[in-house]
Formats: sequence, structure tokens, C-alpha cells
Amino acid sequence: MEKEIQNIWKDLHYELQKFIFSKVQNKQISEDILQDVFVKIQLHVHTLKDSSKLTSWVYQITRNTILDYFRKDKNIDSLENIDIIDDDADVDFSNLANCINSKINNLPDKYKEALLLTILKDFNQRELAEYLEISYSGAKSRVQRGKEKVKILVLNCENKEELNLDNFS
Repeated sequence: MEKEIQNIWKDLHYELQKFIFSKVQNKQISEDILQDVFVKIQLHVHTLKDSSKLTSWVYQITRNTILDYFRKDKNIDSLENIDIIDDDADVDFSNLANCINSKINNLPDKYKEALLLTILKDFNQRELAEYLEISYSGAKSRVQRGKEKVKILVLNCENKEELNLDNFS
């Protein structure tokens, strides 16, 4: 479990740090919130049931932690004017998306095909079974195993993006 947290840190901490800073505009507070976020991830990663939702799950924890910070701030009268909840537009998922795509491309063909058909072509598992001429339980198993393999591989992604600390004041 500790290795999974380290891998999430490698993949997401730069983007999260930028995201948090864009909301609170204070480097030290951003770093404190980021640490709180990773403590929460470490405490609750076992509750994540769908690995395909890892990034959105982490960002939801981040948003909630930022909101908690503003709630504790005595100088804030209302949370209504704080732009956190619906602001995914400034989040750069490209590094994680590239990682996921490369991991799917490196899967054995049978898992790669099963995932691509169910995710991109919206095949349900019965349609997948018919298309691949395998049993329904075989199709379900192939999709589940493919997702599990991707989850393990994604947790090993390293974020290559460098953070420009000059952007922090």
C-alpha cells in the first residue's frame, strides 16, 4: 500500500500542487493542504473500488480539503464565491492520460482489446463475448483482469512534468 501512495505522489503531486495554489494563492498553505490531501489518500485508498476513477477521486479529496481550509478561515464569510467545485478546466490530466494510454497499449492483446472495446466502443460484456466469440464469463473475467492490470501499471506511472516553482509567490 505504501508503494501505491508513493506512485500516486509521483504521478499527481505537481498537478495537485498547482491546482491547490491556484485556489489559495499561498505557497505555504498550498503545501500544507497538499500534505493533508496525501494523508487522506493514504488513509482511504483502500476504499477506492474503481481504479479508473483514481484521478477524479484524488481531485475530489483535494477540493474537499481546500474547502475545509476555507471553512476554517475566519476571514471568509461565504464559500459561494470560492471557485473550486466545478473547475476541472484548469487541471492538466495529459500526463496521467498519456501514462494510462501507454499502459493499455502495453497490455497483452486479449486484455487490451477487451478494454478498448468496452471503454471506447461502449460494448457491454455480453456484446464483447459475442464479438470475441468467447463465453460471457470469459468476457467478464477478461475485462476485470485487464482493469486490474491497468490499475497496477498506472500506480507505477511517473510524472515527467517539472514544476516551475517561479510560479509560486
